[in-house]
Amino acid sequence: MTNRVEQVMGLPISLDLRDEGDFTEVVDDVFAWFRDVDARFSPFKEDSEVSRYDRGELTAAELSEDLLEVLELCAYYEQLSGGAFRARLPGRGLDPCAVVKGWAVQRAADMLKAEGATTFCLNAGGDVVTAGEPEPGRPWRVGVRHPEQPLAVCAVLESRDGAIATSAAYERGSHIVDGRSGAPATGLMSVTVVAGDLVTADALATAAFAMGPEGITWAADRPDCEILIVDDSRRVHRTAGLALAS
Repeated sequence: MTNRVEQVMGLPISLDLRDEGDFTEVVDDVFAWFRDVDARFSPFKEDSEVSRYDRGELTAAELSEDLLEVLELCAYYEQLSGGAFRARLPGRGLDPCAVVKGWAVQRAADMLKAEGATTFCLNAGGDVVTAGEPEPGRPWRVGVRHPEQPLAVCAVLESRDGAIATSAAYERGSHIVDGRSGAPATGLMSVTVVAGDLVTADALATAAFAMGPEGITWAADRPDCEILIVDDSRRVHRTAGLALAS
């Protein structure tokens, strides 16, 4: 059993690993991976690959396979959301963070599984990947932070092998922008998406939040996903298949 918490990529990342055995090496590799991702993909670091590409110091042919994959994901979700989700906004530099976090955490979860880990919860600032059950017959319980009360949760979800991501304004203010207008997103307070992987959950949550009220139906219509959305009128919208903890 292993528990570790580190501040990486500007947020706390925690791992609760319940498997017996020595997983020290892969856990070290996971947190080294997060530090590497931060160094290479942060738009806030002048020497990162993202910043160098944005300044024209690197051509597309010179980019790493990882960054090419991230940019392809950004383009896919921009198209899927009709432009509400964008990694590059007019007047701003390239910022793929809305994809990078989910992509990086999912890659880390895959690293753990590849080394034999079967039961863990990996939490990056509220975006979560789970595997297995911490106790027989009992799934992981993941709290969704209340959009207005920092010390409260608005729901507790059950999760076994899957991912949960939440986009809201409570951590960084109105930082999510509707790429279609260039203005801060309005109409929703919190968007939580449950999916099979965190790349999907995180990108869809961000895109739906950026879309505003129309994002409710849009997100609910995504295949193999469940949603929990709180709008600006404090109405709660959720899909029938959402697994609420009893």
